[in-house]
Amino acid sequence: MKILSAAEMREVDRLTTARYGIPSVTLMENAGVSVAEFIAQRWPKFAQRRIVVLCGKGNNGGDGLVAARHLLELGAKPEVYLFAAPEEMQGDAATNCKRWREVSGGLQLVRNSGDLQDVKPALEFADIVVDALLGTGTRGAAEGLYAEAIEAVNKRRGPVRSAVVAVDIPSGLTADTGEAMGACINATFAITFTAPKAGMILGTAGDHTGQVLVRDIGSPPELIDEVGKSNVRWIDWREVSNFALPRRADANKGNYGHALITAGSVGKSGAAVLASWAALRVGAGLVTLATPEPVLPIVAAHTPEIMTEPLPATDVGSISMRSFEYERFEKLLKGKRALAIGPGLSTHDETQQFVRSVVGSRTVPMILDADGLNAFAGRARELRKGSGALALTPHPGEMARLFGCGIPDVQAQRVEVARKSAADWGAVVILKGQQTVVAAPDGQVFVNSTGNPGMGTGGTGDVLTGMLAGLTAQFGVTPWVRVLAFGVYLHGLAGDIAYAQMGEAPLMASDLIHAIPRAYQQFYAECGRG
Repeated sequence: MKILSAAEMREVDRLTTARYGIPSVTLMENAGVSVAEFIAQRWPKFAQRRIVVLCGKGNNGGDGLVAARHLLELGAKPEVYLFAAPEEMQGDAATNCKRWREVSGGLQLVRNSGDLQDVKPALEFADIVVDALLGTGTRGAAEGLYAEAIEAVNKRRGPVRSAVVAVDIPSGLTADTGEAMGACINATFAITFTAPKAGMILGTAGDHTGQVLVRDIGSPPELIDEVGKSNVRWIDWREVSNFALPRRADANKGNYGHALITAGSVGKSGAAVLASWAALRVGAGLVTLATPEPVLPIVAAHTPEIMTEPLPATDVGSISMRSFEYERFEKLLKGKRALAIGPGLSTHDETQQFVRSVVGSRTVPMILDADGLNAFAGRARELRKGSGALALTPHPGEMARLFGCGIPDVQAQRVEVARKSAADWGAVVILKGQQTVVAAPDGQVFVNSTGNPGMGTGGTGDVLTGMLAGLTAQFGVTPWVRVLAFGVYLHGLAGDIAYAQMGEAPLMASDLIHAIPRAYQQFYAECGRG
């Protein structure tokens, strides 16, 4: 789906009512229900947890009041604080304020700093704080009592496992730019409605949004595409649902492509194992791993389904330029539909020269990662050499070395850096991290919705590289940016499934590979495939 500006979101809401006859109060009801359902699903025994709901006087506050009402119906006892007088509320927000008072009778007003001091103990002991103070219509910095309330939420110590759930957008975050010009809620989760807002994926907005989850509240998907003018899209299951087609009954391994993974060196054999294993697990028909001769016995013993090819090694156990002798490497490429190169190769000078030679003469779609990217630090212009399709998968540090800037510069403009580098290098650029960005040379941009901080551990990038190679071998390159976007989505989904089972800190890269079958199952179920 397209990512919308605040004005486009208002137009979608207006047309949903005017064209499709869905009342605005129904949209608000659906929004609040989705927040309540998220809390009920996310936290076991949520009804026993202390939930504090902070509401402003606008529609965002109305959403919060609906959420509180449904949490009450589900057995919780939310404490609701309204930062306005009820008579200041208008329209649907006023309607839902009245509904809340009718079903609960409990509404504590916060009108000044003194009232806020009385709220702070509740914030300190809250397990879940629902932020419904300010929405997408906010202009400028949060001021006065709202700013004080935001600071109180951010500074609270709270229980160890406490969380902040932002309704639609964290209060204080500008919906179009991602700027926080003053106080801004630091959310754990942001439950946004209909479509993500541009400001939630720009700059350092991720510091405030936490995990962004999009919930449908009744606007037709075609309306989002009609109104939205941006070429930046959100990768969720709907965006990549065309990859949920079942395999043919008479299919064989030849139908799903042969991927070549070129990876590993002495001391870094694990990267080769992870990448090749992931390529096969994601569904490639055949996978061959080309690795330095001293490494081959190690990786061959790990996954018997992977074919291996030894390459001549340098004196430190990395790939040598002698791999080109007698057209050895060129022969390896014959019949392959995808090549991934980089994981664990090392930064040995001769090996880096090998990488640059392969990239410059590429004839099959190539995914370049890790030490493969490091071969082009300070010489990124050379990436334009060669005629085959190329994709790069840098993390922010690698992108900074390629782009010739600092990591903070990359992180402050992730979408624009990825878009510009894709155009400059004639390659699909996959800038990894929170809300991974997939940018194509023609200006198309996709922002990923899956993944979690537990994936910040060694080897998860190698897994992604292998998955992208395996999917490219299966689906080809028409259009390749969508194949790669699907791979990024599936990688993050596997990470989310592994996180749910293993937890955040214990998560390892191999856990993602074990979770790929369940990621497929969940993806197929969401797409309606049995």
